Amino acid sequence: MDGYYGTKLILKNLFLNTVRNFKEREILYADKERYSYEKFFKRVHGLSAGLEKLGVKKGDIVAVLDWDTNRYLETYFAVPMMGAILHTVNIRYPPELIYYTMNHAGDKYVIVRDEFVPIIEKNKELFDFIKGWIIYSEEKKEIKTSLTPFYNYEDVILDQEYDPPDLEEDTVATIFYTSGTTGMPKGVTFTHKDLVLHALAVSEVVHSPPLNLTDKDVFMTAVPLFHVHQWGMPYAGILSGNKYILAGRYDVNVILELIKKEKVTFSAMVPVILQMILSSPKINEYKDYLKSWKVVIGGAALQKGLASKAKELGITTIGGYGLSETGPVLSIATLTDYVASLPEEQKSEFLLSAGLPVPLVDLRVVDKDMKELPHDGKSVGEIVARAPWLTKEYYKEPDKTAELWKGGWLHTEDLGFVDPYGYLHIVDREKDAVKSGGEFIPTLVIENAISENSKVGEVAVVGMPSEKWGERPVAFIVKSGDLTESEIKDHLQKYIDTGRIQKWWIPDKVIFVESLPKTSTGKVDKKELRNKV
Repeated sequence: MDGYYGTKLILKNLFLNTVRNFKEREILYADKERYSYEKFFKRVHGLSAGLEKLGVKKGDIVAVLDWDTNRYLETYFAVPMMGAILHTVNIRYPPELIYYTMNHAGDKYVIVRDEFVPIIEKNKELFDFIKGWIIYSEEKKEIKTSLTPFYNYEDVILDQEYDPPDLEEDTVATIFYTSGTTGMPKGVTFTHKDLVLHALAVSEVVHSPPLNLTDKDVFMTAVPLFHVHQWGMPYAGILSGNKYILAGRYDVNVILELIKKEKVTFSAMVPVILQMILSSPKINEYKDYLKSWKVVIGGAALQKGLASKAKELGITTIGGYGLSETGPVLSIATLTDYVASLPEEQKSEFLLSAGLPVPLVDLRVVDKDMKELPHDGKSVGEIVARAPWLTKEYYKEPDKTAELWKGGWLHTEDLGFVDPYGYLHIVDREKDAVKSGGEFIPTLVIENAISENSKVGEVAVVGMPSEKWGERPVAFIVKSGDLTESEIKDHLQKYIDTGRIQKWWIPDKVIFVESLPKTSTGKVDKKELRNKV
């Protein structure tokens, strides 16, 4: 074709530089498989060609049920690049929700790891809308299944050249479902343009201090591939040509060994995963390999106690913020020149925050009339956002979409404030905030203060009904040493004396538990905790 050719913001064009300049860099699946980018993209193109031959058409939705493996990563590119839509199914859902989300999405083909096949087979009569089951076995053993029609994943991959089509930028690339802690899970979709712009923004911001990442850094993200594109790291990491490691089904011992053997320097994860790693009985054996490890924490607040434990081992931790609906990254706690010049104790307060908006994000804290609140470090309101990659809608749910985008801003339903230096601080989810005597108590602030006690492993604060005050806070604590309720209240008194918290914020009750309930994405399930008080 003669004349101007406008290169589009689609996935096939995101990796031109990577294939050319970093073809020998590696992709690893735990300690099981490794191969070069060159081989990876050859397999991706072969899978696209094979799916097309199988009958997958543009706009068809292809579901995946798997742990974090190299084959899953192949589908991240092969499915959208041919014009189909990748549905990353939450494998931690109970079977009835797996069925609900697959049926609601309208999946036509399913790529599934063999260990998940029995779950489907038990309810196979419900899945009559599926046109084909593509199954793989890691052990390369013979696959036997009653699912039909059935295809072997490796047989689907064709050994041939494949030129992905020039799709329109607004072609839908992915769909997945929110964790559904209230009501049924809601589907969110993202286009090729959304994913490319998000990857470019994330790739840009991680060059800033204290991360200072380059293409030489080794990535290992401990966020499931089914959860918000593994926070966009597969796209951003491969765009930058970084060695990329997939941990499989998360096992602390495997993760620590990978950090040691593969010299991992960068990870992203929810707090509970880092807590599990730092609590490993073997952690001291790996001290020398953790000193160059940098970790972004999201999905829940980075508590000071956890950050302090990490710092003792030489690990750099910083906060980040985003939602399923935002693809997810909105902000990361990188350092401005001024903040970087502050003493360590002051600087750490900024690193614990939700951070600064990443490029192309307009992030505001507003009052009930949508008026932006001053950046004074104390004016609390709802966080709203605009960015060129946010989801356009809740799939097939126009009423909830209208609520999400009321007033032309995406409503996060999170409460926060912005300090005079532009850093966002989250104080609560609207639905989690404790309203006592008509005033909100910021549970994340209380949790952060409690976490600084060295005998606290994990902590969550929720509201319990109060006849006098409406609600009062109660703290659920997992111990990491001998601890009593009176010690917790004495510990909090220090923060009252220095003005960091107010006296009436102290929990009326402390409940010690063996573990905190978690959602399917590793966050503390406060809804379940509220049912216990």
